[in-house]
This record gives sequence, C-alpha cells and structure tokens, in this order.
Amino acid sequence: MSVRAALIWMLLALPAWGQGAGGQGFAGMGAEVKGFALPDPDHRFSFPADHGPHPDFRIEWWYLTANLEGPDGTPFGAQWTLFRIGLAPGAGEGWQSPQMWMGHAGLTTPEAHFAAERFARDGIGQAGVTASPFAAHIDDWEMIGHAAPGEDELDRLTLTARGADFSFRLEARAEGPLVFHGEDGFSVKSEGGQASHYYSQPFYRIEGEIVLPDGPVPVTGRGWLDREWSSQPLEGAQSGWDWFAMHFDSGEKLMIAQVRSGARSDFTAATWISADGATDPIPDGAARFTPLETAAMAGRDVPVRWRVELPARGLDVEVAAINPDAWMDTAFAYWEGPVRITGTHPGIGYLEMTGY
Repeated sequence: MSVRAALIWMLLALPAWGQGAGGQGFAGMGAEVKGFALPDPDHRFSFPADHGPHPDFRIEWWYLTANLEGPDGTPFGAQWTLFRIGLAPGAGEGWQSPQMWMGHAGLTTPEAHFAAERFARDGIGQAGVTASPFAAHIDDWEMIGHAAPGEDELDRLTLTARGADFSFRLEARAEGPLVFHGEDGFSVKSEGGQASHYYSQPFYRIEGEIVLPDGPVPVTGRGWLDREWSSQPLEGAQSGWDWFAMHFDSGEKLMIAQVRSGARSDFTAATWISADGATDPIPDGAARFTPLETAAMAGRDVPVRWRVELPARGLDVEVAAINPDAWMDTAFAYWEGPVRITGTHPGIGYLEMTGY
C-alpha cells in the first residue's frame, strides 16, 4: 500500500472522519468528540501564536482563495489549503505525533478546473505550520510569511503549489486588518451551539503567475484567507454548508454562509466587513439563500447560481460560478471556485459547497 493510500485509509477508517456515516455531517465534522478541546467564547486571540497550530483541537485549516485576472481580463481562481487533523489531542515527536495533514490546491479557468491533494504525517518534517516567522507547508507546497517589523505575520505571504497539469506562485499583500467572525471570533454554526474560532484576512492584493497546460499567465487580483479551528463544528444532522466570500466593488466585503440541515431549518451566519475593516456580525435567520441553477457532476446536482439576500443591509445579489465544473475530486469531495456577483452589490468572490 502506498503512503498516500495508507493515509487515506486511516482517515476513512476513523469513526470521527468517515464520510457518509449517519449523524456525522460532512467529513465527520458532526461526530461527537472525547478528549479534544472545545471552542471557548471567552478566548482572546493572541498573535502571532494563534496563527500557528492548536493541537488540542480536532480540525484546523489555513485556507486562501484568490480571484485573479490575466492581462486580457480572463478571470481565474486559485485555492491553497492546509488542514490539520487530530487523531488524538496534543502534540508529539516524530512518528508518535497524533496529528495528520492534508493539503488541497485548485486552479480554475472559465474552461477548466484543476485540483491536487497531498497527505502527510506530523512530526517528520513533511508538513507543518510555525507561527513566527509564519510558515506553512506540505511537501513542496508553501505559504511563507515575509512580515516587516510592526506588521502582522500574515500581512505578506508567498504561496506556491503544483499539480499534474498546473502550478502557481502568488504574492499576497494585506491592505486591511484581520477580521473576526461571530462574537469576537467565536463563530456559532448550529442551534445546538456547535462553534469554531474563526478569523480572516480578506484584504489581500495578489500578484503572481499561474501555469496552465498552455503555459504561464501573469495574474493580479484579490485574496481572502480563512483561519478556523474546532473539534465538532457541525451538529450531527447538518449535512454540509454553502460558504460565500464576497468582494464588492464598493470596497466592502461579506462572509455569508448557510449550514444545511434536513431535520431543521438551515443555520445562517454572516459578517459584513466595511472597507476599513470594521465588522458587523449578522445573526442566524437574517439571510436568505435560493439556488437558481444546478449542474450535474460526480453523480450530484450542485447549485452553481444563487440568489443571496440580506435585507438588513439592502443586499440582493445573484452569484454565478465562473466555471460550473469546479469540483474538487478529493478524499472528501466538494465544490470550490470563483464567482461573479451582480445586483445591488456587484463584485467578485469565492464559493465553497460541501455535502452534496
């Protein structure tokens, strides 16, 4: 058995990470946990420490999406993600470490979507994250910080990743502050109180190069980094989520999401972000999501055009995939890709949909 196959088998064999098991939600994130830490509403973020791993929690990610444009105006999207997965709480040395790592990279064009995946064990140097100076990697995929004195460790990043048919190197420079979702970064996901610690850096300007089968393309654009950790972020009945990161032409931004549940009404959450970084958390039930068009992929019907409404902010927009076929055919498959936004608040953004 190859190392990759062995790692996938270990993930799928664990009750807490089995996909499709009843009452466990997408990728087992609704499974009950024992021994792991739970998010605390009284937690006060400390940087740069909180940019690093939290091994007492079961799941954590460093997740950057970028809306990009070539010299001729062609839109592209790029994704760089590193997941930490705890088999047991706590850190360890060498092969005794109970932590695993999974990396996802994606590149989307109007005509094609490329995806790649990596797996690694902790403790042997193959993957990991350090808070200061900030560095995250899995194999040769890297997210490296270059903070100047007085800057946050995430203010300047270089990202690299490659798959069989694509690669990219992107330079990200933050032009605004970190923002915190929910109540000071304590982000509730369900009526039962499941939650995560969740903050973002949504103000990146991006420059760099993507490499497609036809050759390299210089690109510029906007980026959004999500940092989140938890141990049980979903209730068991919640099957997945639809998450939107929106960059409006006005300079304002919006994180808005619904967590789907067949047994109850869907749970919604949003954060309105002013151009200067001020935030307004939006409570459950304030947003409306209406799928307008679906596309068939991997035996599923997945919404690729949405109407999203937030009456408290006068928001009524249509969100459409730049490429409907942006399916991430990974161990835990999902849809992730760039979108166009029209209506009351035009702009661009990224959409992630899980559990279909």
